[in-house]
Amino acid sequence: MTHTELSRAEVRVLDAINEQSLVDELVAMIRVPSVTGTDAESELQHWHAGQLTTLGFDVDTWKLDLTELAAHPDHPGTEAPRTEGYGVAGTLGPSGVPALVLQGHVDVVPTGDLGKWDDGDPWSGSIRQNAVHGRGACDMKAGAVANLAVARALVASGVTLERPFALHTVVSEEDGGLGAFATMLRGHRAETAVITEPTSGNVVVANAGALTFQLRVPGRAGHGSTRLAGHSAIDAFLPVHAAIGELERARNAQPDPIFDGNTLPYPISIGTVRAGDWASSVPDLLIAEGRLGVQLGEPPASARAALETAIAEVCRRDPWLRDHPVSVTWPGGQFASGHIPAGHSLIGEVLGSIQAVEGRAAATSAAPYGSDLRLYTGLGGIPTLHYGPGDVRLAHAPRELVDIDELIRTTRSLAVLAVRRCHAHL
Repeated sequence: MTHTELSRAEVRVLDAINEQSLVDELVAMIRVPSVTGTDAESELQHWHAGQLTTLGFDVDTWKLDLTELAAHPDHPGTEAPRTEGYGVAGTLGPSGVPALVLQGHVDVVPTGDLGKWDDGDPWSGSIRQNAVHGRGACDMKAGAVANLAVARALVASGVTLERPFALHTVVSEEDGGLGAFATMLRGHRAETAVITEPTSGNVVVANAGALTFQLRVPGRAGHGSTRLAGHSAIDAFLPVHAAIGELERARNAQPDPIFDGNTLPYPISIGTVRAGDWASSVPDLLIAEGRLGVQLGEPPASARAALETAIAEVCRRDPWLRDHPVSVTWPGGQFASGHIPAGHSLIGEVLGSIQAVEGRAAATSAAPYGSDLRLYTGLGGIPTLHYGPGDVRLAHAPRELVDIDELIRTTRSLAVLAVRRCHAHL
């Protein structure tokens, strides 16, 4: 690829991207342990607001009214304890509705077993084999620093924007999307949006949904030495777990080709199981929590009904559960599916920017996870897709990393997209 394929304004913006600063900033962000619901989330939000203000953006920073948001009928649910949260939205250029917003979340999931991390420190931001390692490296601090690098390049290049550009940073994406929900209720809008979640070089035009559920499986307590006098809640859970596996197989029997060969786009995963309070007692309660994949275009209520029906059916067949049925509730994050309208011009514009910068024809696909996309497209009415650095298969794991070359390539493609959408010129 040569610069001859690009306009003078595009070349000027690309030349203004400081690649070393891009990497350094990602390392610095990883070193802020911004687990969902912690004070470090707020620290990163205020840092972003300060950066955008310094760049000359018109910045809206506000404290989320958690009580008011919780009372809203469309509240997306939360899982992590939270005492505060902030929203940040910055706009550059002339007045009016932004032609493009780049959006990223600053929160990350917990680290898990520290012994599973290669260097024992998930917050190191260490650089090995041309990759930045650490919690949040790809999900999605790489995307967040790419967004900010685009903002910096637009300013540093000296180009004039005929249409406004915006950048949003949000909290609480990992447990439901409260930050994006609040941003949409705040009234921030755009003609189009790109959320820079990790997409492995693809352009993600649709998301499955994900609904958090809780199962309470009753047992009968007893002394471990006379366990037949009781009924273990763990044993009672086994046919329930098998039924969930059957439901998962049925819901994934004919995956949509848009999932690009993924044979399990709608997983049902049990994430936590708790039972018993004494080693020599028969446990009288098991609590299992998990996530249910929502099919593209499926109403969340229909997805919930599918799981509830499967659980009711196994209870009807099982001698113990028939009289001691499992309860199903839906706490935590509730992600509907979402998609950009088929054929929307933004899809071609992103593909065109990738072709111009990276010299390749990117594929479009769908992602099996829930995201803020459904809030921007649904509640906000903003045509939205994903394109960002990293591989989601490395997210939420102790091997999380992002390739530096991919981070740079993706940032450059996003910068050209911003120039084109905002009609930037010299």
